[in-house]
Amino acid sequence: MAWKFKVYAVLLLAIALVLTMLPGCKKDTEGLTKVRLNEVTHSVFYAPLYVAVNLGLFAEEGIDLDFTTGQGADHVMTALLSGQADIGFMGPEASIYVYNQGQADYAINFAQLTQRDGSFLVAREPMPDFTWEDVRGKSIIGGRPGGMPLMTLEYVLKNQGLIPGEDVEVLTHIQFALMGGAFTGGEGDFVTLFEPVATTLELANEGYVVASVGADSGEIPYTAFSAAKSYIEKNPDIIQAFTNAIYKGQIWVAEHTPAEIAEVIQPSFPDSDLETLTLVAARYKEIEAWRPDPLFKQEAFELLQDVMVLAGELDTRAPFEKLVTNEFAEKAMEDSE
Repeated sequence: MAWKFKVYAVLLLAIALVLTMLPGCKKDTEGLTKVRLNEVTHSVFYAPLYVAVNLGLFAEEGIDLDFTTGQGADHVMTALLSGQADIGFMGPEASIYVYNQGQADYAINFAQLTQRDGSFLVAREPMPDFTWEDVRGKSIIGGRPGGMPLMTLEYVLKNQGLIPGEDVEVLTHIQFALMGGAFTGGEGDFVTLFEPVATTLELANEGYVVASVGADSGEIPYTAFSAAKSYIEKNPDIIQAFTNAIYKGQIWVAEHTPAEIAEVIQPSFPDSDLETLTLVAARYKEIEAWRPDPLFKQEAFELLQDVMVLAGELDTRAPFEKLVTNEFAEKAMEDSE
């Protein structure tokens, strides 16, 4: 776990230097409040978020959303706690790491978006009869140590009787954004990829989806929205408005077909055609990747920590009541009735 301690030690130092310079919320020329969101990556896996953006649901709630993509939960958390972002969208494991480091103004999760791992296992050739036993003796490009993609993959492997480092080699030295390119460049026998990258490789005959990590891992609080404790205390109306928009997006996705979802989110994925986006949305709907509401349940939080402990990434469990609030999710649900 040395990498995390170094990363978050630097993070905490940076935060100490900028806390006095945190910007306040600003109104734009249309009277909307600008909210800076830093997302962990840009993926169809987060369709309810892009539905809310493209249907104007944030604007309805008085929010002008400004997007930045962090490419990794550690980068998103750094941006969040240093004041470069108002809201972070990432795996909740990052909030546990920071809390356990003793940060006073820690991040609190206030709305959950996905409830399964969103990555797919991609092979070099079609494997219609694939079982996890097929990775024995092989190598998988698996993601960043301490991150949810790698921990969930290892959780699945262990549940299938495969020990990483013994029965299967899991490669962890490749940056998240470069995993697809490394695979097509010849590294690894398998790779775990999010969408639409996995389907794009498949359509180009450069890789073949053989399994869903999320389908085999079961429900887990994979990605959630969080904000610094001080930001939530100072801006509860903004957090509520943001959660309202997310819940509306979740409802819309649950009530519409993959083709309809693809059409609405396409402006967020200009390099992907409707056919690809429809295939991807169908895959995520099939495994019930998206939560039906923003609630972040305690049993899910404890399961997350079980996975982290199993991965050897957590020594001290963090308290649910400190790192999760369902106040805004519950109000969003009540107001929609």
